[in-house]
Order: sequence, then structure tokens, then C-alpha cells
Amino acid sequence: MPVILRWLLRQGPANPIAARLVHNASRRVKHLYIRAAYLAVLIIVLLWALLLTTRAGALDYQQLAQAGAGAFIVITYLQIGLICVLAPVFMGGAIAQEANPRTWDILLTTPLTASEIVLGNLLGRLFFVLGLLFASLPLFALTQFFGGVPGQSIFASYLIAACAAILVGALAIALSVSRLVGKRAFFAFYIAVVTYIGATVAIDMLLRQQGLGAGGGQGVTWMTALNPFLAVHALLNPATYPRALEGSQAGLARWFLERPVTTWCVGSASLSLLFVFLSTLTVRSGGLRSLGENESGLSWFDRMLGARARSAEDGGDGRHRAPRHVWHNPIAWREAASRNSQPSKILARWTFIALGLLAGAGVVFAFARGSMTLDSYRFILLAVVWTELAVVALVGIITAASAISKEREDGTLDLLLTTPITARAYLLGKLRGLIAYLLPLLSVPLGTLAIASLYALLGSPGLDPATATQQATVAQRPFTFPALLPEAALLTPIVVVPFIAFCVMVGLHWSLRSKGILTSVVGSVAVVGAIAGVVGLCGWNVSSGLVGLGPIIASLSPTSFISMMVMPADQMSDTLSELGLPASRLTAAGGAVIAMGVYSVVCYSILSSMVRTFDMTVRKLAGNK
Repeated sequence: MPVILRWLLRQGPANPIAARLVHNASRRVKHLYIRAAYLAVLIIVLLWALLLTTRAGALDYQQLAQAGAGAFIVITYLQIGLICVLAPVFMGGAIAQEANPRTWDILLTTPLTASEIVLGNLLGRLFFVLGLLFASLPLFALTQFFGGVPGQSIFASYLIAACAAILVGALAIALSVSRLVGKRAFFAFYIAVVTYIGATVAIDMLLRQQGLGAGGGQGVTWMTALNPFLAVHALLNPATYPRALEGSQAGLARWFLERPVTTWCVGSASLSLLFVFLSTLTVRSGGLRSLGENESGLSWFDRMLGARARSAEDGGDGRHRAPRHVWHNPIAWREAASRNSQPSKILARWTFIALGLLAGAGVVFAFARGSMTLDSYRFILLAVVWTELAVVALVGIITAASAISKEREDGTLDLLLTTPITARAYLLGKLRGLIAYLLPLLSVPLGTLAIASLYALLGSPGLDPATATQQATVAQRPFTFPALLPEAALLTPIVVVPFIAFCVMVGLHWSLRSKGILTSVVGSVAVVGAIAGVVGLCGWNVSSGLVGLGPIIASLSPTSFISMMVMPADQMSDTLSELGLPASRLTAAGGAVIAMGVYSVVCYSILSSMVRTFDMTVRKLAGNK
């Protein structure tokens, strides 16, 4: 066999690491369920889309082509979304591998080269993600029988999804090789991926709203080539989301505005190669964390964040921190204090708070200077607050879902059960400590609304009342609305804080009943996402249609409640026409109080159930690590 061919096989198909990962993971029942569920969802959605658009008894070829094209667009977006959701899950093992340094120590003693180690981990884990893509190819081929779907678009959509999966995988491998993160960094990595996709979509919508897109202002923007969903949108909707005319741009603008699909594929592939190259440089040097270690064993990364050497009892140089005051419930103090004990966590926390509050104040300041219209101000304000709230909710769910599972895995729970702490005190301490930890993070979206509410309460000084307020006619009754209702600063915490407590309780429930961290986190996110999605969609649809009852139902979801505070004319139209503005505002306030009561009752019910079954559940899962 030629040397070059043997070398190429060692990098890919014949790589022992890739072969081991594929062989072991192929026998896992969980992966089988994921693949089956993936295909089942695509099949159901495809059938639903075809049946929904072909209700007539007799159809001509043009209608069949339109039905096939519509179904293709729906399942293409769904496939991109599922790949973006599942790729971090399959790649999570690469990040979690860093949590056990002995794995790396053994691996680095083998004769494998740096490129074989990196590519073996990458290709072995990407095999299942790319396998999902190829498994769905027959479904996309079925749409060819109806016509209206060019084969080039099918393969281009597959290329976009594959590039997104490869980029996520390369980034996960780079994080694992760098040794700068731990096992639970997988969840932060997941949040970062979701946040990036949402933020780029929001910026694209804002640019198009301002008329800064191509094709007359409503076409592709600079964000299109940075997001796989937007790239697919530009590929499948050239009429409503047009590109810039060929030859009308120069330089980078030509790539981003004229060829967004090509730019996404080439850019993501190049970035993936860069991550792989950097990983091969650091994998055998111990990662970035080991570079520049001093005599105390601390790396440049730890010293930059202010970390200290271990105490004398732990084998360090004898330095220690001053004792701290412990709360009456030690579990609550431990949850709140231990999560801020590391310099990296403190830096990340306060960076999020500072940047979030600056972003909110910047939006209000730009509106006060007249740099944006009222509609743009409301859209940006909602996008900022919703994004910040989603990040805090995800952090709360993930933190709570790993709170008990982590203690079970490292044996801490066994030690705590030998103390006089009761099950109720333990679970209440977890809840109180996690809420205390999340409150500073909640100050970001709530603080943004408080700044905007204060500016609206002061009458929007510096702006013409005609531009700072909305003149609307609802059921032939004229109304004048401020940029947002000033009571939003007082009512939103009444809804948001109990909702976050509900997210924490769901996370704790799954954490108590699950064997591992990953299982509890996935289950918690799925449950909260399903409940919040259903309640939010119901609240959004009925808030403007049911007199009095609509705003109350909408208050059960923080997103729909905040939209009522910002856009009352659109979200409370029927209630405004029947009851007037003062009574509608009182109804929304009553809905906030009812929502607080509902979430409080649900949290108490979950807590009571957990306390009642605590001993049985702990005994059942005893010894699982």
C-alpha cells in the first residue's frame, strides 16, 4: 500500500480513535433512540406539510409542485434546527473528556500523532451527526416526485447543515484539547451556540427593518453568511430574501451580500480547519492551560484570573482564604457561594451583568437621541430582554439539573446524607441558594426594563411626543401609548422570578431522579422548553382575542407578558376596546399576581413530591456514578 494512502487512512477511516468511538457509540440504545426520533420527526412533519397543502380532491401538476416545494422548505429548516440542537449533544463527550485528565495521559503515551488524535476524536463523533443527514436523504428525494424542488437546492441545503455540524465539532474538539474548560463547560458551550444563532437572526431582522439589506433593503445582510438558518433562507427564498445583484459589490461585501451561501460554507469550513490546526499544535503540549506554569503549578490562565496555590492541607504552599460567614441553611450558602468561588466564574458573571446592562442602557440612549423609530426601539428592546432572559433561564436549568447529579457522581451526596440535614432542608437549601445565585443575573433583563420604564415614566424627555408615543385606534377608539407601560419595571419581576424558580425546581427534580448530569440536563431543558413553548404560544395567541382573560393567560409566560407591556395595542386589543386602557393595565397586573401564585403552587407541589420520595429515590440510585 502506498505510504500516502496509508497515512490518509490513519487520519480518517482507519484511525483507531475514530473506530473505537463509532464501535462503542453504535451499541448505545440512547443513540438509537435519538436517530429514530430524528427520522420520525422529519417523516411526520413532511407528511403533515404535504397533507396540509393538498386538501383538494383533484390537483394539477402546478399545485403538486407547490406542495412539494413548501414541504421541502419546512423540513429543510427543521433539519437545520435539529442538527444545531443535536450536534452539541453528540460532541459533548469531547468537551467532557477533559474532565478526566488520566484519559489524556494514557492517550498521549500511544504512538498516535497529534493530527491522528485530533482527527480521530472529530471524525468519530461527527460520524453520527453526518449519518443523520444522509439517513434523511430519501425523504428529500421523495419531494422530487412532486416537482418544484431542484436537486441543486437539496444538496446545497445538505452542505450548509454539514458545514454547521463540522464547525460545532471542531470547536468542541478545540475546547477539549485546550484543557481550559471542564466537564460542565458542555452546557455553557450549548448555551453559546443557541445564543449566537438567536443573536445573529435578531440583528439580521433589525438591519432589514432599517432598510440596510440588499435588494432594496429587505434582502440579505452581513449576518446572512454568519448563520446557517439565514444562509438556508437566502437559498430557498430568493424572491422575498434577495441577494445583491451580481457585480454590484466589491471586496468582502461581494462575498457576504452576493454569495452568502458560498461564504457560509467556505467560511465555516476554513474556521473548522483553523480550529483543527490549532488543536494539533497544543494536544501534545498539555493544552493551553499547561503553558507557562510557574513553580506553584499554576498556568498563565489561572494566574491571569487571580487563582492561588492550594493550602498546606492540600499539599500547597500554606496560603488560605479568610473564613466566611455561613447562612443558617448551609446547603443554601454552599450553592450560592461555591458557584462564585473561582475567578473564571466571577469574571464571566460580572461580564454578563456589565455588558447586558450597558446594552440595555445603550438601546434607551439611542432612542432618546432619536437614532431609531418607536417600532425599531420596541423590537430591539424585546430582542435584548428576551435573549437575556433566555440565557438566565438556561443557566438556571442547567445549574439546577447538575446540582444533585454532580454530588451523586463525586460521592458528596453520600456524605451529606450522614449529617442531620433533612430532605426538606436539603432541597429548600438548593432552591434558595440557586435563586440567590441567579438574582444578580436576573438584574440584567429586569434592569434593562427598569431603565426603559423610567424613561417612559419621565415622558421621554428630549423627544417629540409624536415620535415617542404611539397613536393607535382600537375598535374605533383612539389611544395614546408610551414606548412601553411604565409599570413593567414592577410587574415583570413578579412573573419572572417565580418562573425562574419553576425552572430551578424542574431541574432539581430531574437531577434527583437521573443517574448522570447529561441525562438530567437534557430532560430538564426538554420539559421546560415544551411547557414554556406551549404556554407562550397560547398566551401570545389569546392575549389579544379574549376580553379580560387573554392578558391573564398571557401573563403565565414571561415572553408574552413582556410583549404586552411593550406593545399593548397589539397584544391587548380586544380588552382595550371593551374595558379601556386603565382597566386593561389593571387586568395585566392581576394576571402577573395570578401567574406568581400559579408558579408558586407548582414549585411547592414539586418540592413536596421530591421530599416525600427523596429517601426512596436516593436509595434506588445509590452507587451510580
